[in-house]
Amino acid sequence: MADPAALGGQYVQQFLSAALSQRGPAALPYAEDGKWLIRQHLMALTGAFASLRPRAASFTHDDGRSSYLLQAEGTIPIVYRGTTYNLPASVWLLEQYPRRPPSVFLTPTSDMLVKPGHPLVDPSGLVRAAAVPYLASWVYPSSNLVDLVRSLSHLFGLDPPLYSHPAAALPQNQSPPNTRHPFPSPSNPSPARIYSSLPSPYGGGRFPPSPQTQIASHPIEDPADVFRRNAISKIVENVHRDAASLRRSQESEMGPLLSLQAELRIRREELSRGVREMVGEKEGLEQQLQLVLMNTDVLEGWVRETEASSRKVDALNVDNVFEPMDALSRQILELTAADLAVEDTIYSLDKAVQDGAITSESYLKSVRALCREQFFHRATLAKARAVQVQAQVTKMAPRVPLYAS
Repeated sequence: MADPAALGGQYVQQFLSAALSQRGPAALPYAEDGKWLIRQHLMALTGAFASLRPRAASFTHDDGRSSYLLQAEGTIPIVYRGTTYNLPASVWLLEQYPRRPPSVFLTPTSDMLVKPGHPLVDPSGLVRAAAVPYLASWVYPSSNLVDLVRSLSHLFGLDPPLYSHPAAALPQNQSPPNTRHPFPSPSNPSPARIYSSLPSPYGGGRFPPSPQTQIASHPIEDPADVFRRNAISKIVENVHRDAASLRRSQESEMGPLLSLQAELRIRREELSRGVREMVGEKEGLEQQLQLVLMNTDVLEGWVRETEASSRKVDALNVDNVFEPMDALSRQILELTAADLAVEDTIYSLDKAVQDGAITSESYLKSVRALCREQFFHRATLAKARAVQVQAQVTKMAPRVPLYAS
């Protein structure tokens, strides 16, 4: 994988995109949901501090494991007593980043030493995470590399953790004194006064020798400056401690809210499922309603037709339904109807006399008259039928030869 240290911003972006998009054995050991944030943090750091450049290298853990990780390597600018200095450093993004803070190492060159007993940096150059408020109160996803480097720049400006090696500032014919001097300042000139070039692999990395300069003794600091520096450090520490306390209280408040959110999400899914079922049932009922309406229309049409037919039947005269063929057939029909009418009347008189509605004398008188009338009807009917039969025989006589042949 190419080292993008000497490339421009667009090449740094291309490098990060290529490095974080690797898959398989060559993939960097970061969580997939955090790679986009890692890329944003490194791009923002490069934009804010041009002296820090991202690269990929092998990192050895305390337990001996080696991992291929991303780091931002270069220098961290600090302002000490009004003068800007650059501390060589490496910011390693461990596997748990960005959910866990990075590891910061100061990488002094051969002519620089770590200040013994420094409260923020151990002798190996590791910046103590517990001693730096920003690292101790790291909050995902709001914490970032730019604010971290700014915090370190401020803290290191109050108490520089590196100082120049005495031998690097002496002329060749002068032996080093027994006293060490702090990181260079305007009152304590030194060859390491301005570290303007980047450490390896960016080129440079040594303080240029200057035989004309002499190492001064440890300067006497102004008590007001010391008080102001300590007050600022205390305020920063209190702010970070309050931020950590606020974060813990917010996390404790967020727990029930997250549980409630999960429960509401489940209820939302249940409501959505119920709404879908109700919509499906509504569509089925609408289809059934359409079918019922169609059947209703059919039935209403049938009712209208039936009512129209009924009105026609009511207006029809039953006596005119059947039309006899000739006058003789009409006479036979009338005689038969009269005979049946008399028969019905006699039956009704039998029922009436049995019920005591009429007297026996009235019954006998009426039956005698009806029987006489019925006799004449039947006699006339017999004659009419005989005439009708004779007419039919006469009508069929010409056809006999046809049937005989």
